[in-house]
Amino acid sequence: MAQLICRDLALGYDGGAILEHLNFEVNAGEYLCILGENGSGKSTLMRTLLGLQPPLSGEIRTGDGLAHNEIGYLPQQTVVQRDFPASVWEIVLSGCQGGCGMRPFYTKEEKARAAEAMETLSITPLTKRCYRELSGGQQQRVLLARALCATRKLLLLDEPVAGLDPRVTQELYALIRKLHARGITIIMISHDLHAALEDADHILHIGSTVFFGTKADYLQSDCYRGFLKGGDAQ
Repeated sequence: MAQLICRDLALGYDGGAILEHLNFEVNAGEYLCILGENGSGKSTLMRTLLGLQPPLSGEIRTGDGLAHNEIGYLPQQTVVQRDFPASVWEIVLSGCQGGCGMRPFYTKEEKARAAEAMETLSITPLTKRCYRELSGGQQQRVLLARALCATRKLLLLDEPVAGLDPRVTQELYALIRKLHARGITIIMISHDLHAALEDADHILHIGSTVFFGTKADYLQSDCYRGFLKGGDAQ
């Protein structure tokens, strides 16, 4: 059953569209990778899916019982975010805020969910550490645990391995596979074509041409051949 449905979507800023007539849907338990050239609108699409900015036109619907506050999000990190002076526990637990409403405290169940997410991501020993003192790979695990606190259904990941060394990159990919194997739907923006083709079952390629379909169909598409020729594949 479809968890996320986009129909005739147009994306952009101040009335200027950077992407139009976008149609796709993601079923529960699927792994969708979003590919495209720089500036094609990948991060804009992610922000629009999250409701952080409105579409210029078209509609986004959720299904299969998914509420908007049940979507976990791992954004691209900025320099300021990497230097955030909070403990690992505080950052992970803040992922439960979407379910707090006006309540100014976390429940016992929410704290248990945060502890479970930290155990899943193997960062429990870092509980009392200051976030800004961690390595890049450790910080990404913390932010992924935070996103996991918000959902047991759907994770949106915006280039989660950007800036990480190859070993840490493979470790993070393995953790994402682990979450997907538990039944969590994954939507991930990536420049890593090889990882996308290894892990994803569906591909959304946006840019001057748009493709949405299975990985097998993507490998036979002009969009894939053009992407390779353009040199953006890693």
